[in-house]
Amino acid sequence: QVQLVESGGGLVQAGGSLRLSCAASGLTFGSWTMGWFRPALGKEREFVAAISWSGGSTNYEDSVKGRFTISRDNAKNTVHLQMNSLKPEDTAVYYCACASNRFYTGSDPGLYACWGQGTQVTVST
Repeated sequence: QVQLVESGGGLVQAGGSLRLSCAASGLTFGSWTMGWFRPALGKEREFVAAISWSGGSTNYEDSVKGRFTISRDNAKNTVHLQMNSLKPEDTAVYYCACASNRFYTGSDPGLYACWGQGTQVTVST
């Protein structure tokens, strides 16, 4: 049974930083693309970032480019999302997800097969 468990969320002031982590179990972690999503107006899941199986390819939603960095540690079955220069509009529940196409780093949530329970990020003004 695949399980993704997010951690690292919390309350931070605008301009601050948080580092989210997602611990995966029940899958061959190094064979899967990993991604982060959050809800947005009109969307149940808005793409934030994704990283291919080796970490060699990454993709970011335009509003987070230059502020967020996705990384992974295949030895520890963990993916991270470093979030800097946070803005109030980044406030959301952040969900970790996995996609079986290990080369895919796209934004279609329908192509991600497994999801975590989410971790709340709140950015205050």
